[in-house]
This record gives sequence, structure tokens and C-alpha cells, in this order.
Amino acid sequence: MDFRQLRYFVAVYEEGHVGRAAERLSLSQPALSQQIRQLEHSLDVSLFERGNKRLLPTLAAHTLYNHALPLLDGMQKAREALLGFRGQALRTLAIGVLQTVHPALVPQLLERVRKAQPHLVIQIYELSGSEIEKRLLNGTLDIGISYLPPRQAGLHGVLLYEDELQLVISAEHPLREFKKVSLRQAAELPMLLLGEEFQVRQIWQAQLANLGRRAQVQAELNTMAAILDSLPYMRLATVLPGRAQQIGEHPDLLWKPLSEPRVPLQVGLVYRDAQRQQASVTLLRQLLEDVITA
Repeated sequence: MDFRQLRYFVAVYEEGHVGRAAERLSLSQPALSQQIRQLEHSLDVSLFERGNKRLLPTLAAHTLYNHALPLLDGMQKAREALLGFRGQALRTLAIGVLQTVHPALVPQLLERVRKAQPHLVIQIYELSGSEIEKRLLNGTLDIGISYLPPRQAGLHGVLLYEDELQLVISAEHPLREFKKVSLRQAAELPMLLLGEEFQVRQIWQAQLANLGRRAQVQAELNTMAAILDSLPYMRLATVLPGRAQQIGEHPDLLWKPLSEPRVPLQVGLVYRDAQRQQASVTLLRQLLEDVITA
């Protein structure tokens, strides 16, 4: 018994007719009948009862069918996974994206991939940086769009663009007239921040730790959009990547550059298997650089 014979058997089982199964498989009826007889002989069981025009599956056929489907499905997935080793694009590409990266990336990326590789199905997951790296390592993601450098050993990164943290406040905040705010000044402000699982929060806390300070956290929300919607109604501040200004319309918010020192951010493609993902990384990098430049 081999996978070819299993595929032939499944077609005959589902069609219940050798002629229709042969047409589905682009085989002649005699050749298909011979393959089914050989399969029955190798298994030493009868798989079908031959009627006038139909084949009725036996109990053994029902049992074999239930085992054959996952085997054939697994073989197909294995073939698709191995395509990447020949530099060919995968049919499905799972990408983890930080919600705090360039807000125009995802919608424009999807449209550009559709035009460049219409056969490629893109699956986008909005995740924290630690979750992106975890899923890259366990193989449930192919590529991440995250901050560089990767924190987990075994991951690689390619730079897409640079950004920097900025202080975000309401138009009524006491620092509204400042053109820029020093890190020491920002360290004293009560904050509305993303949760500790987010890399922006971790980067901010690491910068303050270098000054011997701790973040003055008054409240937490788990989405950047929720923070931007809430800030106009309070005297709290937050820190977010500067490019996040493009998310929605928030005329009542002011974005202040941080200085002394600046807090630079590098955003890039993160991946585990350089050989397997080479074609996909090259494609995404080219498309995303076009988006960023535009």
C-alpha cells in the first residue's frame, strides 16, 4: 500500500463509481480498477461490494477511509512545507505583527502581496513581541514584524525602518507648550501605558531603569487605539512610536519628541529559518519598503 493507492481508494470511496473516480483522477477505468484490486490484495481484505453500477464500501473500507484522510492531508502539508527549501513561495504565510508598528503596513502589505503573489494566502496575527518570538520558535508563525534585535536566540532580523518613542499628551496637559520633553521630565509624569507584555512598555521601563527611575503607571490598557481614545479626557501621558500618529484622527493629542536621550526604535522582519524563509523575507522586504517609502 502506498499514498498513490490511498488517493485512488479515497476517490473511488467518495464517488461510489469507478468511472466517475477515474475521470476525477484522469485515469482509465481499467487502470483504476487494477490499482484497487492490488490494494485489496496487499491488505488481504475486500474494500467494495460490486453491484450493477455502484461500488458499496465494506466495513473495512470505512475504516481505511477514516485513516487515509489524515494521512493524505499530512502528506500534502509536508509537500507545501518543503517547497520553501527550493526557494518557492509557500501557499500560506503566517505573519505576526506588533500593533505598535507602522499602521499603514498591514493593509497595504495585503494588497501588494495579492497583486505580486495572488496564489499566496497571508494570515495576519496581531501579537505582543514576546508572543511573536515564541510562535516563531515553535513554528506556528513564519515571519514576524517586530522590534529589533530579536531577544530570543536562534532568530534573525532584517531592518525595515527606524522610529523613536514620543511622549503623547492631551492639549490640556501642563507640558503642552514644550517642543520636546527630556527623559527625566517624562519619568516624573503619571502614565497610561500598554501592559507589561508589550515591547514598547518594556523598552520604556528599560530606559527609565538606566536613569535609576521607575515608570509612574496610573492605568493600563491593552490596545494602542484605546489609549489614544482615552488620553484627551485625562491628564495622563503615554509613550508610543512616533509613526503611530497615523492611527485615526486625534486632533486633541500632542506628540512631543523625547530627548536627552532619544529612544530610537528599529522595526524589521524577524524569522527563524533563514534558508526556508529566504524567498518570503525577500518578497515582504521589497513590498514593505515600497509602502514605507510611499
